[in-house]
Amino acid sequence: MLGRKSAGATQVQPTAPVPAQTIRFSTPVVETPGIVVVAGFVWRLVRMLVGLPFRFPVAVATLAVSAGLVYLVGWLGLAVAWTLADVALLVWWRRWPESFKALVARRALAAWRWLWVYRRHWQPVLVVSGLAESYLERQYLPQIRGVTCSAWADRVRVKLVAGTSPTDFENRVAELAHGFGAPSCRVEVRGPRDVVLEFPRRDTLAEPIGALPVPDEPDLSALPVGRCEDGEPWRLRLHGTHVLTVGVTGAGKGSVLWSAIRALTPAIRAGTAQVWAIDPKRMELSYGWALFARYADAADEAVSLLEEAVSAMQERAERYAGKQRTHVPSIRDPFVVVVLDEVAFLTAYHPDRDIRRRAENAIATLTSQGRSVGFCVLAALQDPRKEVLNLRNLFPDKIALRLDEASQVDMVLGDGARDRGANAHLIDPDLPGVAFVKLEGSPAPVRVRAAFVTDTDIDTMAGAVTAGADA
Repeated sequence: MLGRKSAGATQVQPTAPVPAQTIRFSTPVVETPGIVVVAGFVWRLVRMLVGLPFRFPVAVATLAVSAGLVYLVGWLGLAVAWTLADVALLVWWRRWPESFKALVARRALAAWRWLWVYRRHWQPVLVVSGLAESYLERQYLPQIRGVTCSAWADRVRVKLVAGTSPTDFENRVAELAHGFGAPSCRVEVRGPRDVVLEFPRRDTLAEPIGALPVPDEPDLSALPVGRCEDGEPWRLRLHGTHVLTVGVTGAGKGSVLWSAIRALTPAIRAGTAQVWAIDPKRMELSYGWALFARYADAADEAVSLLEEAVSAMQERAERYAGKQRTHVPSIRDPFVVVVLDEVAFLTAYHPDRDIRRRAENAIATLTSQGRSVGFCVLAALQDPRKEVLNLRNLFPDKIALRLDEASQVDMVLGDGARDRGANAHLIDPDLPGVAFVKLEGSPAPVRVRAAFVTDTDIDTMAGAVTAGADA
C-alpha cells in the first residue's frame, strides 16, 4: 500500500497551457526598398545644400565671392581683397563696437557654438540624460533648429519629438547644464513642440552692484533695485502689489529692502509716499529711522502699527467707495509701504499667542485689501514653511534669495519653479543679493541681483529727506 501510494505521488499530471505564455505578438519587419533609401538620402542632401545659404548666409556669400575673385583676378587679388576686408572689419570693430558685436561677432560665435558645442555633443548628452525617445527599435532625438548668442547666454531653439512635452526638458535642466558646460539652464516654451534652452556662458551677476542712482521722479510700478541676469535693470513693482522676500541669514534680504527704500526717497521727500517700518531685530532698519513715517521694533508696538495701517487703509477705502477705483499717490493720500523685516517673529516665534494672532490678522487684511487703495506690504523672512507664515499666497510677487533646501524653492516661487531653473538653494553663499524673482502672471522665474546700499548711502538718503522736510 505504501509503495503504491509513493509511486502514485511521483506521477506528474499534465497542465493546461497558459495563453499568456503561448501567444507571442511581434511587430512585422518590412524591408525598405533600396531605391527608397537612396531617394531619401538624395532628398536630405539636396535640402541641406539648398538650405545652406539661408542657414549660413555670410559664410556662403564669403565662399562664393572668394571663388569668383580667384576666377577673375587670381590668388593675389583674393589676398588683397581679404586684407582690405580685414582692415574694414578692424575699423568697424574699433569705431562702432556694439553694431559689430551684434551683426558679426555674436553671429560668428553662434555658428561656432552650434557646430562645436551643441551639435557635436547633442546626441550623447540627450541620450544619457534620458531625453532620447525610442520607437520600434529606432531612436528619435529632438532637433536643433538654431542657435543665437546674446552678450551673456546661448539660446538653443529645439523642435521636440512628437508625443513629448517641454516638461521632459524642465525636469532635466541640471543634466543639460552640466552636459553642455553651462552654469545653468532654463526652458522657455514658445509654442507646440517649440522650446528654447537658455545656457548662460558666464555669470553676469558675480560682481557686487553698488547703490543705484536715485531717480528724480520714481515710478512706483518699476523701481530700480538691481540688475537682471541679461544685463537689464531689475525694476521692482510696489504700487498695486505686495512683495515677499525669503532667504537665509546673509542671503541679502537687507539689500532688497534698502534698494526699494532708496528708490522711493524722492517720493518720501515730496510727501507722496511713506514707509512704515517694523524691525524686530533692531539692527537692519533702525539705522535709517529718519526715513520712516512710522517705526516700531517691540512686538506690541509692531502689532499696533500694523493695526493702525489697517485702520488707515479702511478709512481710505471708505472714502473711495463709489467714487474711484484706483489710487493716485498724493500728499493727502500717500502711497504707504509697510516694510516688515523678520515677519516670522510676529507670526510664529513670539511666545504671546495673542500677539501672533493680531499680527497675522492685520497682515492678512493689508495684503488682501490694500493694493487698490495704495497700501503695500514688503515683507522679509527666513523660513517659508506654512507653519511659519501661512499667508504666502497673499503676496503676488515673490523673491527667493539663497535657501536651505530644494523643496523651499517651490514653497516660495510656486510649484514647478525649480524645474524651470530657479535653483535658489544652489546660490553661492559668496553672492549675497542674488535671487530668483517670480512676478504675478509670469510663470518664468528671473535671476537677479539686488544692489548693495551701504551705511553711508543710508545717511545720505536720510539727510536728503530731512533737508526736504525742513525746507
